[in-house]
Amino acid sequence: MRAFIALELSKGIKNELARCQEKLKKSGADVKWVKTSNIHLTLKFLGEIPEEKLSGIKKILDSLAEEQAPFEISLFKFGAFPNLDHPRVVWAGTDKGCSEAEGMADILSRELEKIGFPEEGRRFSAHLTVGRIRSDKNKESLKNLVDSLEVRPESCDINEIILFKSTLTPDGPIYDALYKAELKGSIR
Repeated sequence: MRAFIALELSKGIKNELARCQEKLKKSGADVKWVKTSNIHLTLKFLGEIPEEKLSGIKKILDSLAEEQAPFEISLFKFGAFPNLDHPRVVWAGTDKGCSEAEGMADILSRELEKIGFPEEGRRFSAHLTVGRIRSDKNKESLKNLVDSLEVRPESCDINEIILFKSTLTPDGPIYDALYKAELKGSIR
């Protein structure tokens, strides 16, 4: 099964992301927009995992949740990877909660490597993928809209870390929570 570990966002944040997506769509850029119901903050993409690895993953999530305190996350701005001049991915960045998410991702990466999940070759950057650019069509218009986009301050409390199953369908991916670990620690 295909899986990833992520933080779920509030309806308030998802509504603001939807509002911003609608503004960015006016660029006419060739972007595959992510359904807002599918937007989350991915801490670690696992890819295809065998069933026998599930118990080890759950133990790692439980251990992390015992240490990590609940925290608040907030939207900050929009941008693009690798950059706005050569965009491939449109993202929403986080402000408050960014260091907590990065700390959790680092711990997950180290612990998951011990049970056979290789570390990614790049440093984790807390972001929410809102669209994937398919071609250069109207990229300058998209760049201008991203640069001028005003993001309304939205935040939410993060109280759990979730292991999601991802099922690919012709209509897009379907995400189902396989396991949730409640954050109860004191690390902020």
